[in-house]
Amino acid sequence: MALDDDIRILGTVGLFESFTAEQLRLLAFGAERLVLRAGRELFREGQSADCAYIVVSGSITLFHEQNEGRVAIRPVGPGAMIGEMALIAQTSRLTGAVAEAETEVIRISRAIFRRILEEYPEAAAALHSHISRNLRELIGEIEKVAPRLNDD
Repeated sequence: MALDDDIRILGTVGLFESFTAEQLRLLAFGAERLVLRAGRELFREGQSADCAYIVVSGSITLFHEQNEGRVAIRPVGPGAMIGEMALIAQTSRLTGAVAEAETEVIRISRAIFRRILEEYPEAAAALHSHISRNLRELIGEIEKVAPRLNDD
């Protein structure tokens, strides 16, 4: 696929929605495309995380390893970002991820993402707003289920 296709795809991802065309071009230029065969692991639970992935085509299943084997958490498809926290913080993978079918992803490294934030302070401000909004939504979801968690 061409660079312009990657720019278009990246522009649809929530975390990058406020990026300018120039910022998206830099991000796409520093990105890497990977094609995974069905059954191939993208990453393992507990593995150090230094990048995020955007699913371009196909399907990835997030899972936990249990004594009985893999327990699927949820599938993610085209347009979804996996592991966005790795772009802004040193972290490890909270789940494993495996391709359910032939799947194409775009890999965004923490280094290229940080470079964009350093060179474009307005992108960093937009990131702050995005994270704040996501945190408020998460708190709202937790508040909805909290009464059920407190019931004995």
